[in-house]
Amino acid sequence: MSRLIIVSNRVAYPSEGGVRAGGLAVAMYEALDHYGGLWFGWSGQTKDDATMEPRIAESSNVTYVTVDLKTEDYQDYYIGYANGTLWPLFHNQIGLIKFSRAAFDGYLRVNARMAALLAPMIGPDDVIWVHDYHLIPFGDELRKLGINNQIGFFLHTPFPPRQLLETLPRHALLLHSFAAYDLVGFQTEESLHAFQDSVIELTRGRCYGGGAFVLGERRGNAAVFPIGIDTERFAKYARRTARSRHTTRLKESLSGRALIIGVDRLDYSKGIPNRFEAIDALLTDHPEHRNQVSFLQIAPHSRSDVAEYKALRRDLEAAVGAVNGKFAEYDWTPLRYINRAFSRLVLAGFFRAARIGLVTPLRDGMNLVAKEYVAAQDPEDPGVLVLSRFAGAANELKAALLVNPYDADDIASAIHRGLRMSLDERQMRWRHMMDVVSDNTVTTWRESYLCSLYETQLERVAAVG
Repeated sequence: MSRLIIVSNRVAYPSEGGVRAGGLAVAMYEALDHYGGLWFGWSGQTKDDATMEPRIAESSNVTYVTVDLKTEDYQDYYIGYANGTLWPLFHNQIGLIKFSRAAFDGYLRVNARMAALLAPMIGPDDVIWVHDYHLIPFGDELRKLGINNQIGFFLHTPFPPRQLLETLPRHALLLHSFAAYDLVGFQTEESLHAFQDSVIELTRGRCYGGGAFVLGERRGNAAVFPIGIDTERFAKYARRTARSRHTTRLKESLSGRALIIGVDRLDYSKGIPNRFEAIDALLTDHPEHRNQVSFLQIAPHSRSDVAEYKALRRDLEAAVGAVNGKFAEYDWTPLRYINRAFSRLVLAGFFRAARIGLVTPLRDGMNLVAKEYVAAQDPEDPGVLVLSRFAGAANELKAALLVNPYDADDIASAIHRGLRMSLDERQMRWRHMMDVVSDNTVTTWRESYLCSLYETQLERVAAVG
């Protein structure tokens, strides 16, 4: 196919590709590793005197192009609008939404500047794939510069219900930006329907069968493409690291106790405080599990400049102290809380050692950690996935124990059930989920989306011809 250009808020160099479990960086790295092409985005660096001149690096068949942001642009575009407004809105956290015209203007300004930097690098046959909520207007800015290539967009977060989107000032402008894309991809049918409802009710646009939509004079297509993982590779990681130094140390520290594990970026959408409440409820309502289980929560810090995240860190640290102070023995601490990242290899071994995988976001576009936990399991003695029904993964992993992440007692009951579950039931549930995770991999997702984007190009050529 034509050269692939991926545009995302952050660019991960090859050395960073395997650092974290799941997420956009890993999926993008694997897509470019397959196709080759160009990856364009923010470097992650901010400077008061940043010129936004691109830096270019080559590795194998991929060109990495990054730009720095001015401090003011970082505050407006990234902190103010992308993460202060859109992130809470898209995760139904309406009480945390902050809107300012200056931040919104900065969001548009950075998208326009970045589009202007990329435009001269685009060849006539290149296919451009823009990712996530940071860059919704990016395609529209490219169109203003005369770029007529195929441009696709994929939203990794959920799309908010119309009633919530309507609370956002200038929401119509944001919606009209989607019309610049030939194909808009969503994780779930729920998000697709929310988008279509908003197009019809908030912009007087039109939606047709097959996902076509019209906004103003532009026509686009929208469809569902649930993202997956490289299942076979992650399963190999887990088998390889089952007896690694890190996994062995972890098992020895458990002294025969059952491991419950949660792995999340530190974020209020992940439901970590509710998880800690659930451990409290489990040990209170089912005292037979005291001194018999250990919960390991790995939560690397993120967005440390945002006030809400600083407050979340303080609240979680206090909650850890309360739970451990209430239940700990001189030779047992029920809750282990770690704020640093581990490699995917290490996490694969940890997942394989865990009897319970606890994945309970309040709302999530997909959540690839849930799929990685399934892929890591030992078929002869698999663990149990406790999964939020509000994660996109719940639409596929129906054999997980689905819970309401707002209900600590519901989570505690599911953990209790998982700890007591028979081997036969654990194997049956795991086989069902593993079949799904094996069928819908990151390769399936990538090929499905890009083939659909290419089909829109053929349809456009046919219409012109």
